[in-house]
Order: sequence, then structure tokens, then C-alpha cells
Amino acid sequence: MSAFKDDFLARFRWIDGHADMLGLLVDAAFLSGAIDALAAPFRDQGITKVSAVEARGFPLGAGVALQLGVGFVAVRKSGSIHPGPKAERTTDADWRGQRNVLRVQQSALALDDLVLLVDDWAETGSQATIAKGLIEECGASYAGLSLLVDQLPEDKREALAPVHTVVWGEELPPS
Repeated sequence: MSAFKDDFLARFRWIDGHADMLGLLVDAAFLSGAIDALAAPFRDQGITKVSAVEARGFPLGAGVALQLGVGFVAVRKSGSIHPGPKAERTTDADWRGQRNVLRVQQSALALDDLVLLVDDWAETGSQATIAKGLIEECGASYAGLSLLVDQLPEDKREALAPVHTVVWGEELPPS
């Protein structure tokens, strides 16, 4: 087990049945370790952009983009402002049963871009699947998904491959 994974599992906690992911990111050393763990498997893959879905994906995605020396592309949820032409799709229901409209600026991605998708946690894969589709709709190539916590169903993991996982959902302590 990696040192970061050990640290993640030692610090991880549930509050009122919810994972305290944002609470983990307040520590600079932990945040740096998370970014390193997410970026490392894709460091030599020729990534040209990193993308992440609003909101918790943003600090991780931006950090991975900096680590890889590439730009960051935000995938926004409905109600947010994205100037200019957008690609837009609606997700399947997430773990709460909610569907989200996701948008990306078309001008943020180019035909020669190889895009890594980053997030803190994936359970159903609904947002990651739509984000991958948006990346491809804009003409860029999808490089893979890097996650801190993976609870994806196997069929979604295969559809989103390659998927790098730091911690599997079943490794977390009970809530």
C-alpha cells in the first residue's frame, strides 16, 4: 500500500453518514499528496489538459493540471456561467437519484488535446461518463480517469478505462 493511501485511510472520516472529503483537503500536505497520487500514473502519457466536474473535482483537477504542466478545463453544473458556445449533456441519476446537466466550453478543448479526467469520488459513474462524452464531443481525446475513491460498477469502470484508483470504496471504514 502506498504511503498516501495509508494516510488517506488513517485520516478518512464520516460525519453524519457523509464522507468528509473537503475536510481532508484543508491540510496542505494531504492535498499535495492527493494531487501527486492522482497525477503520477498519467505523468508520461502526453496529457495536454486536465478536466474535472464541479465542485470537489476543481481543486484536485487544477492541482493535477499544475503538476502535469497543462491547462485545466472545468465541467460546470447547471446554474453556473460558462461564456461562449458550450457542449451540454444530462447525466443519469447519481447516488442521490439526481440528474445533473453538465457543460463545458467548446473552445477550451481542441482536436489535438489528450484529456485526463480527475475526481475525488465516483459511485455510479454518471458524471464521469457524461464528462468523457463532452470531452469527445468537443473533438478532444479522453486519456482516462483518476480517482481518490472508486465505487464504480464494473461496466462503468470498463467504459471509462483506464481508471486509476487510489482507494477502493470497500477499503473505507464503515460510516
